[in-house]
Amino acid sequence: MSENDFDLEETLDMLGRAPDVLSSLLRGSSAAWHTIHEGSGTWSAFDIVGHLVHAEETDWVPRARQILELGESQPFDPYDRNAQFERFADWTLSQLLQRFAEARRANLETVRAWKLEDEQLARTGKHPALGTVTLRQLLATWAVHDLGHYGQMTRVMAKRYTESVGPWRAYLSVLDR
Repeated sequence: MSENDFDLEETLDMLGRAPDVLSSLLRGSSAAWHTIHEGSGTWSAFDIVGHLVHAEETDWVPRARQILELGESQPFDPYDRNAQFERFADWTLSQLLQRFAEARRANLETVRAWKLEDEQLARTGKHPALGTVTLRQLLATWAVHDLGHYGQMTRVMAKRYTESVGPWRAYLSVLDR
């Protein structure tokens, strides 16, 4: 697979599924499932949803817009990967899931309205740590970022039953990651 395998419509479709994936997994679940974490400095499912909301509002579409409008003339603002801890401290999981769904829907409408072609997807911007990046790479990263956090979330949630699974632990490699 290469950058040429990128498919915008498939990417947007995958991104559009995220609110339902998170809602199905978390909405109405016990706090014991969405507040568990792996120790100091690690994230719970609640923290991950907060992170996704913050990224939805301050990262993906603002950076895409910056690539389209400014190119590499101005580097992206640094992204605060931990902003969710303070910003959403008083929110409920239900509020976070609702905000995520709203923000994601609006962002996908924005991106679709741009009617992006290959020329635009090849435009470049300047990441403060990574250097030159293309819009295509940013959009692919957005989708992979979601998928990575699904894996992180389910791994952390599985740890709730590390001891409860008894001898089956030998078959549950997720508990050793």
